Amino acid sequence: MDAEQMRAARALLRWSQQELSDQCGVSVPTIKRLEAMEGELTGHLNTIRAIERTLIEAGVTFIPENGGGAGVRLARPKGGGG
Repeated sequence: MDAEQMRAARALLRWSQQELSDQCGVSVPTIKRLEAMEGELTGHLNTIRAIERTLIEAGVTFIPENGGGAGVRLARPKGGGG
């Protein structure tokens, strides 16, 4: 997960930085610092993993770099049609 994916994932969930903080137990200043980075996140690995795990549990799928750029999407709701 890079900073752009983190910001995009939070936006897809329509979560504020405070809401993400509440969900993952990481302080708002740390979330702000990570989101302000460019490219790969640097810092405590446990902090980054906690954020990533929370976003995944909320339904975010991280799409790796595949020539078209890394990205994120929301998983289809379980039991949903379509």
